[in-house]
Amino acid sequence: MQSSGVAETVSIGPRPAYLVSQMADGELKTELQSCIGQPVQKTLFSISHRGAPLQFPEHTEEGYRAGALMGAGILECDVTFTKDKELVCRHSQSDLHTTTDILATDLAGKCTGAFVPAQGDTPASAECRTSDITLAEFRTLRGKMDSADKAAQNVEDYLKGTADWRTELYGHTGTLMTHAESIALFKDLGIKFTPELKAPKVTMPFDGFSQSDYAQKLIDEYKAAGIPAADVFAQSFNLEDVLYWIENEPDFGKQAVYLDGRRGLNPLDPSTFSPSMTELKEMGVNYLAPPLFVLLTLENGKIVPSPYAEAARAAGLKLITWTLERSGPLNSGGGWYYQTVGDAIEGDGDMMEVMHVLAQDVGVEGIFSDWPATTSFYASCMGLK
Repeated sequence: MQSSGVAETVSIGPRPAYLVSQMADGELKTELQSCIGQPVQKTLFSISHRGAPLQFPEHTEEGYRAGALMGAGILECDVTFTKDKELVCRHSQSDLHTTTDILATDLAGKCTGAFVPAQGDTPASAECRTSDITLAEFRTLRGKMDSADKAAQNVEDYLKGTADWRTELYGHTGTLMTHAESIALFKDLGIKFTPELKAPKVTMPFDGFSQSDYAQKLIDEYKAAGIPAADVFAQSFNLEDVLYWIENEPDFGKQAVYLDGRRGLNPLDPSTFSPSMTELKEMGVNYLAPPLFVLLTLENGKIVPSPYAEAARAAGLKLITWTLERSGPLNSGGGWYYQTVGDAIEGDGDMMEVMHVLAQDVGVEGIFSDWPATTSFYASCMGLK
């Protein structure tokens, strides 16, 4: 793993070739086979989701470097804040108990919820928030694979529980990062930025720190680092955050990404798209990012774009989607991320078929992946940028 400098060489390892080998025979498989062993280029189509959490602890320096090495053109720092209102990279304000070793340290006493062992049908539990500790205390923690053994009777066992299709091989060296440190690293690696402003678990304002202060501070850290707005794709599930950036930081707002996790939305029924695609576009939203199943449906057993995807494209919205390589083996239909096309998912090779429809038929700008080698290989083979 390189120590510093721009990630010039892309190394994807054996997994893309394995996935291609699992595909049904056909034109796509033949085309992808022809690219095996060929040089792979860094591409903006390949977006690193939290680093490379299929194998590396998420939101750690080691995971970010792995994602860049695998050809991701964009890296993600999920952004939340500490007790002293400093921005750090964590998927949730309330995940330190499963993504770090905090419960095994003296800081466990500061957690919102202490460890409680499993009892009968009640699973083991704990809750440790970034807002429970200062930045200085946060820096003392080590990142680990995101997992917990809910049957645990003690902290040592609770900190285990990694899925058997992931690995603990790199799970003991997770270097945590602040948002500002992630900016410096990604800049050094020659990678673009997609920070996600995470929903606070604490009541806002927090010690005088409002939601707009929070959204503004995220942007301010890019401006302080001299990062061009064109290199930043700020994200949020909260439409109000996106609209704040559009109004108050228009250069950044034009590339702000509305992560669409709306409850009650049916990708097959446009009447459930509220606000509508046209209304979102009129608000100034240019990028929309739903989970991948929302963009797909089945037609006579074939995977095709959903009415949601067609409506978004018709309104002039650019689409990004998530998350590839997060479901484990696909021999049981792929689970949540593939729910609208599960009947057509029989094995790992179908991941390449899904990506092909998303890229060529839906026309997504990029795909988040827990293992960017997969998206980088496909994008490079297909000549995507």
